[in-house]
Amino acid sequence: MNAPISDASWTRFDGIGRTPLGFEPTPLIPAPRLAGALGLEPAGLLLKMDAHNGFGLGGNKVRKLEYELAPHRLEGITHLVTSGGVQSNHARVTAAAAARLGLECVLVLNGPEPKIPSGNALLHRLFGARIVSVDSREARDPAMERVAEEIRTKGGRALVIPLGASSPLGALGYVRAAREFVGQLAEVGGRPTTIFIASSSCGTVAGLTLGLAMAGRSDIRTVGVSADVSEGEILERASILSAGAAELLGAPDLTAPLIPEAGFVGPGYGLPSPEGQEAQARFARAAGVIVDPVYTAKAAAAMHAWIESGRIGRDERVVFWHTGGHPAVLA
Repeated sequence: MNAPISDASWTRFDGIGRTPLGFEPTPLIPAPRLAGALGLEPAGLLLKMDAHNGFGLGGNKVRKLEYELAPHRLEGITHLVTSGGVQSNHARVTAAAAARLGLECVLVLNGPEPKIPSGNALLHRLFGARIVSVDSREARDPAMERVAEEIRTKGGRALVIPLGASSPLGALGYVRAAREFVGQLAEVGGRPTTIFIASSSCGTVAGLTLGLAMAGRSDIRTVGVSADVSEGEILERASILSAGAAELLGAPDLTAPLIPEAGFVGPGYGLPSPEGQEAQARFARAAGVIVDPVYTAKAAAAMHAWIESGRIGRDERVVFWHTGGHPAVLA
């Protein structure tokens, strides 16, 4: 364990604007039956439930959007514009935020519009977003630029939010989450700790590892479990975002250990995997917790495999960071 960084960076952090959306702190709860089912001691598994942060059906995107939607960034804004897949959690939370803030929302989504919307696709529309469909991931950014220009020519002003709200600014949401988590962890006592968390656009793991290091907990390692990208991409994206967030804070460019894990993507992004389905059933039956097939079930599958293979010691403590995604279960 290393010493926390100087108070100056935390003071600067606390002075950065944000628009509160979710409930904090999110629960850190024990899961003794699930721990036993995995061969851990009853106190060996904790669940950090960002799925239960109470806004727009929750999830990790809420914390990041709080900084992307800081009050000074919303001055004169009439529209929020962002992108994702047809079942995007980030698009869902952005649409919910627009509804709360009284703004219009345009979602640029790759893939055909569903004939009968369900899951997040239904919620996008329920929150009042306008959907612009494109054929590929590569087409999303140019389409967002066109939409923003169209809004400008009609007298409005768009705030374009990057995919997943994964920017140096958005990553600050998980610097904040790391500080929250370290405080909760202190209440339950210290043992070696490994966090398992789903990762794709990497803003979450970038902020989390920076925040852990800033709080003096570089002894905690984070396993970022890919939903789509390679291990090299996880490390590269997280490094860039973490360095950018550290620069915003005038903090050292340091992080707690990040271990990329890309062996549980399965058939592809958004497609269920057999290992994920098994983990999903185990979470439901042994903890009463739902994980989704796109992100969190695959992170849970990785956690199960690491424990069963001995990569996690039986006397260690594991934290599963639940980043949400419930609507995908019903998509």
